[in-house]
Amino acid sequence: MPKRPRIDAQLIYSASDTDANMLWATRFFAPDPFIFVKKRTKTYLVMNDLEIDRAKSQASADTVLSSSEYAKRWQRRGVQFPKTAELLLEVFKDLRIKSVEVPSTFPLGIADQLRQLEITVQAKGDPFWPEREIKTDQEVGFISESIRAAEMGMEAGIDAVRRSEIRKNGSLYLDGTHLTSEILKRIINTTIMAAGYVPSHTIVASGDQCVDPHNQGSGPIRANTSIIMDIFPRSQKTGYFGDITRTVVRGHASERLKHAYHCVAQGQEIAFKRIRDGANAYDIHNEILNYFKNQGFETGVMKGRMQGFFHGTGHGLGLDIHEAPSFGLRSKNALRRGNVVTVEPGLYYEGMGGVRLEDVVIVTKTGCKNLVGIPKLLEV
Repeated sequence: MPKRPRIDAQLIYSASDTDANMLWATRFFAPDPFIFVKKRTKTYLVMNDLEIDRAKSQASADTVLSSSEYAKRWQRRGVQFPKTAELLLEVFKDLRIKSVEVPSTFPLGIADQLRQLEITVQAKGDPFWPEREIKTDQEVGFISESIRAAEMGMEAGIDAVRRSEIRKNGSLYLDGTHLTSEILKRIINTTIMAAGYVPSHTIVASGDQCVDPHNQGSGPIRANTSIIMDIFPRSQKTGYFGDITRTVVRGHASERLKHAYHCVAQGQEIAFKRIRDGANAYDIHNEILNYFKNQGFETGVMKGRMQGFFHGTGHGLGLDIHEAPSFGLRSKNALRRGNVVTVEPGLYYEGMGGVRLEDVVIVTKTGCKNLVGIPKLLEV
């Protein structure tokens, strides 16, 4: 195995609006890519003229440098518009850096140009910042605030379903209009936006649409069928996500759907009882999977499509909606104190619809604490 090169610094080049690694490192929102360098314990930003003063007052960095000042060095050499890699070369000269570690998402073109300039570039897979997996008290507070926004949206959605009228043909009407997934999503999303949060790809799926867990849902919603609402707003202020799922039925659920709902709720309870510092994520997931099987809910390909419980029990939650640690059949990790993870088992079958219940917990030394407060009920 080749010897891993010595690394002088970590380097990120991206827009923090869309890159959680950059946002976590800088606590600074910017829509365009900029340069972040960490050498030992010191951090540096290289900003353009538009953002440099804002970065100096808002960003979490020891030093903020001017990209235009570095550009002038190349312009004096006759290069009017130096490339990002050439600006980086000047930064690295000043900071005495000859090798950098970058995220696996780092632009390939810039990496190739740096290598041509005799800078060693080593890619690192996720998690680029392992510290992101352990949430501080402040981060737990930010996530909890986003969960409150998700709860507000969920309560508005469930209230709308509860208020809907069941017509003789099984259709649902709300305020004289045929209730659809689109109408429910609009009710949920406007509630979330009014609270200062950003909803994105909110799921309101019903009936057999639920069998595809990421189907966002469309069209009319009928009585006596499952309605899965999965809501994950992001704070415009902090960047942290909340994430909640509930399943409801307007009218009466079938006996099989009631049984599935009970089993999914029990699956959550299995996780709540097992989660603690040092617990094996795979073992918890597998226990839930076996419990479902013993209750008559098999998982596998049926009628040409996956049915049963075929996604993870949960995932890490923070500045990304899905982040480390993983929590499913591919999980090799032990859960650790300070992890914030979702707990969202589900069951999905054609003809029955689907059930998913999702809460968010923080892992503690002896167990876990549920950050979600709204109740669970099937028939409304």
